[in-house]
Amino acid sequence: MAPAEPNHKPFQIQGEEPYFAEEREGWKGYVEWENYPEKKKQAQQILSKYDFPVPPEFQFEPLPKTNPILEGIRWKYYHYAMGPTLKDLPDISWKYVQKEKSPDMIHVLQFPYNGEPPRDRLVKTKITPNEDFFVRNHGGVPEIDADKFFFEVEGLIHEYPGDGDELINAPWAEGAIGNARWTGVSLKKVIKYCGGLKDGGKHVEFFGADTYFKKGSIYNYAVSVPYRKVKIHEVMLAWDMNGKPLPRIHGYPLRVVVFGFIGARSCKWLYKINVIGQPSLAPVQMKEYIYYTPQIGKHNNTYSNGFSIQTMPVSSAIMTPLNHDPIIHDGRIKLTGWAFSGSGWPERVEVGGDGGSIWYEVPFEKMSKKVYYAWRVWEYEMPVDAEGWLEFCVRTWDNALNASPLTQPTYVRSAWNWDLHVTSSAHRIKVYSINRTKPATTKRLKQ
Repeated sequence: MAPAEPNHKPFQIQGEEPYFAEEREGWKGYVEWENYPEKKKQAQQILSKYDFPVPPEFQFEPLPKTNPILEGIRWKYYHYAMGPTLKDLPDISWKYVQKEKSPDMIHVLQFPYNGEPPRDRLVKTKITPNEDFFVRNHGGVPEIDADKFFFEVEGLIHEYPGDGDELINAPWAEGAIGNARWTGVSLKKVIKYCGGLKDGGKHVEFFGADTYFKKGSIYNYAVSVPYRKVKIHEVMLAWDMNGKPLPRIHGYPLRVVVFGFIGARSCKWLYKINVIGQPSLAPVQMKEYIYYTPQIGKHNNTYSNGFSIQTMPVSSAIMTPLNHDPIIHDGRIKLTGWAFSGSGWPERVEVGGDGGSIWYEVPFEKMSKKVYYAWRVWEYEMPVDAEGWLEFCVRTWDNALNASPLTQPTYVRSAWNWDLHVTSSAHRIKVYSINRTKPATTKRLKQ
């Protein structure tokens, strides 16, 4: 049965305060922007009246020791300016953080919420608990009643179902990764049920119910993936996460999961699927998550200089010990971490104790089981004789033998790019070694 048309106008003005109506019964916090160019224009005019806080050029100063680290004042103000429908979303979203996330979560950005779990706990389990799974949101959390939920499939398919800105300046760290068991249906089966593709259908576009701001304009979150990814059953419409209904903050009641691609393509709060002939023209697809060569910078950057990032590169990280930890040991220091490849699975992990000149292979039995498109957690007892400041690093090889220096360079300067995306160089930490096998050290420690 086709959804009923809303019985109200898309937007209206009540006195001096803007009012953008919610589109559907039971969909709190969702405003449809993409179907109403005139409404988007009015929102843009409202935004242009305000002097919002200026985004930082670069993060030259040390980050604060607070938690949340950053508040996200600009994005809160954007929502406040949109009137009653969206102004409470910052508070609503924070409510779900406190309800659905671990109490000791590292709140990287309060709104739109970006967070990750403590590093030592992240790699203790092969499957990341929902409470500890990282969050990277671009807008507020819509509150959608599952009983009122439906989604649309349109574009280059044979039938309709029912017919027969800049970067969000969040200081990401190595905890922005998780490994979950998702339950849902292959998108290929859904499209087949809807009649299959017409000629020219080469990309699938997803729309999320969250409101997204970019350079003074307003949108619904929208991204796309090539249909070849759908064709091989690597795009899922998921409703369960680790055997439980999706948490609100992770896309309840329905989200997209694209295996092996960057998380930005796994659209949350899905409400529409559109089959198109070319990649989405939405700003998240065309103006964010773009890779540039090292010769491109702020002085000569244009969006056409880069290309959209899809597959996740080979990457790995040391989760314990923490950077700048002082460590008392007896000649060995235990390292733990994760390794991942968007093209398959990590085959080999190597760690270095001298900044990357000499590498040790992590034994096979010290790595978790191989699973296609899943991480592998690992641990290694690093032999350490020296005392003082040491630099540990890690790199990984995937099943296609992609690794340093092919896709995971030893040093970050080899992979630096404007926007700082896919700079998956060997991860490094510095620790202070206190070796109890040294007689003088043992004596001093006793004192």
